[in-house]
Amino acid sequence: MADKDKTSNNFNMPLLAVAPMMDWTDRHCRYLHRLLSRHALLYTEMVTAPALVRGGALHLLEHSPEEHPVALQLGGSDPGELAQAARLGAEAGYGEINLNCGCPSDRVQSGTFGAVLMKSPERVAECCAAMIAAQPREVTVKCRIGVDDQSPEEILPDFLQKVSAAGVTRFIIHARMAWLDGLSPKQNRDIPPLNHALVMEMKRRFPALHLSVNGGITTLDQVVAFLAAGIDGVMVGRAAYHQPADLLCAVDRRIFGAARADSTPEAAVRAMLPYIERHLARGGRLHQITRHMLGLFAGRPGARAWRRALSEGATVRGAGPEIVAAALAQVCSHAPDQMREATALP
Repeated sequence: MADKDKTSNNFNMPLLAVAPMMDWTDRHCRYLHRLLSRHALLYTEMVTAPALVRGGALHLLEHSPEEHPVALQLGGSDPGELAQAARLGAEAGYGEINLNCGCPSDRVQSGTFGAVLMKSPERVAECCAAMIAAQPREVTVKCRIGVDDQSPEEILPDFLQKVSAAGVTRFIIHARMAWLDGLSPKQNRDIPPLNHALVMEMKRRFPALHLSVNGGITTLDQVVAFLAAGIDGVMVGRAAYHQPADLLCAVDRRIFGAARADSTPEAAVRAMLPYIERHLARGGRLHQITRHMLGLFAGRPGARAWRRALSEGATVRGAGPEIVAAALAQVCSHAPDQMREATALP
């Protein structure tokens, strides 16, 4: 990538994003990921429009200013409710409002949203038009290449054409079918074969749209290759959660062209300690944060000791940041001698 720093809060240049992942990408996870990368676009877990509009669950919109750039993902299928939810998201400070058209779980199917909306592009267009009219933030869509017995070569271009006509110019495409009948949500992340080539073909057919590819991408080398091939952006999911340092520590330099040293997991841990103290002072528990930190040192000497120390210590009543500091000391003790001074706690 170019040496010029492309930075930062520009939602028109989301070269790399971390996927919205239920039960994973909560505010604590996003705070950690932001310490590793200043520029990767982060997403919330999916928040349902009914929970915000009918249930008044505005606490689901809470986030730290340090998380930005951060986008809110909404689930729903009622244009009026989604418009209200999008307005609430914009008022809460999110820089992008994303509509989920890709989740295959039974719960979202019963609510007629998620991947099942691939069968109703006209409804998606109506929802997006309402969301766009209701608030000033960009509205984007995350979708699959199709569902069940649909032909992705036919359904995906039709979907993109109809939804973009409503004013959506940015799509994130998970390059797998969603099989709503017969596969669990977990199986839907692995069993349907990847079709990255179809997503690239959509970029050729719809050059004016900003298209990001998602699914099966686990390394920065793959991200670089997709961008070099002409795709506009890449979204990374489980790999960014389970091996966050591998995906995010060098992303600002390699993908966004930032002229600064790569981040390190050691520095991120040290920066998390004051955040942990604030969370505990508000009545939170250590495990709510540290569960997202288990993979920070994946593949490095001391990783097993790090995971064990957090897994066993963070759930103990009254556990505090000293558990994390002690776990980091174990990691540093496994580091080569020349690195220990740089990685040691102050």
